[in-house]
Amino acid sequence: MKKKSVQKKKRKQVRTRNWEEAHETAFTHDRARHRRAQTAISDVAVESNSLSEDFVCNALVISHSKKWAFVLKDGQEELCLIDERLKEANATLLAPGDSVFVEREAEKWFVRGVGPRNTRLSRPGHEHDRLDEQVFAANIDCLIIVAAAANPPFRTGLVDRYLIAAEVGGVTPIVCVNKMDLVDEEPPELKDYEALGFQVIRTSCETGEGLKTLRQALAGKLSILSGHSGVGKSTLLNVLDEDLEVHTQEVSDVSQRGRHTTTASRLYELDGGIRIIDTPGIRALGVWGVSPEEVAWFFPDLAELGENCHFRNCSHTHEPDCAVTEALDAGELTAWRYDSYLRIRGSMEEEQEGPFGDKYGRKSSDY
Repeated sequence: MKKKSVQKKKRKQVRTRNWEEAHETAFTHDRARHRRAQTAISDVAVESNSLSEDFVCNALVISHSKKWAFVLKDGQEELCLIDERLKEANATLLAPGDSVFVEREAEKWFVRGVGPRNTRLSRPGHEHDRLDEQVFAANIDCLIIVAAAANPPFRTGLVDRYLIAAEVGGVTPIVCVNKMDLVDEEPPELKDYEALGFQVIRTSCETGEGLKTLRQALAGKLSILSGHSGVGKSTLLNVLDEDLEVHTQEVSDVSQRGRHTTTASRLYELDGGIRIIDTPGIRALGVWGVSPEEVAWFFPDLAELGENCHFRNCSHTHEPDCAVTEALDAGELTAWRYDSYLRIRGSMEEEQEGPFGDKYGRKSSDY
């Protein structure tokens, strides 16, 4: 008896090309395609020895995966294959905000060159990363450090680490304290940040407080939103531009920690000349390129006091005639600032003592 042949169903194409409507899942179904030969560059390109270093950038990276990148070119978003000859050194090859050179070949777009980074926001690679530096964003003007006045509670540790990362990367930091409608009194530390010269913007997506000031601070600039999960970064974006409709989630009632809503960094263009990169929320931030001995120089109040210490290499922890601890005892230095310094310095010293040295000894605890 002749068996009836069963026709295989045609596999549906699962790639979502409409980045504006489904940017969170645009790359999630790409793994099989990455394994296939069509991800390889053309034979013509392979035969050449190396990519030309003489190029003019003509596109801006919006987001990327290992093999692909969405770029903005001539006002249009294009999906590009990253040329295999572009090799990562010690840092992330591409990040939102990077200027790149792209060209079209055989009906496909290719990223063939990456321009220099004027500024960046980065952190050290994780334990199993092959890269030393993980770059979140490039060529940004401002870092908007978003914290919540409540739900989750306001924490200074991550804010201070972001302030250090901003100075290392050449980026202007702005502290944005969201959810002000949830508290009767603002966190007292905000006055201290302002006294140190940092701009602090208080916002509420419910009442509209501070949103005009935030828009003015972002206008005409490329900025990045970053902070703990659940502090309202995605909600702020939705309020700044109602057409975005970025997905949001509530904070867990049990842990008082935010749930990850944004899963990949993505650059948005908003009304008013605002360009802003939204990043996934994080619970800990390692500081790139700073040793424990250098931490005090990134605390302006401690750095100024430290000039009067008896020892030039004073750690401000145990030495005699330390101007920092003397100011602390006299009430001239707030205790929370000194505690924040000790926590960050102490965690970095633990990292260096880890089994694999500075890169692999990192902790994932909250700060």
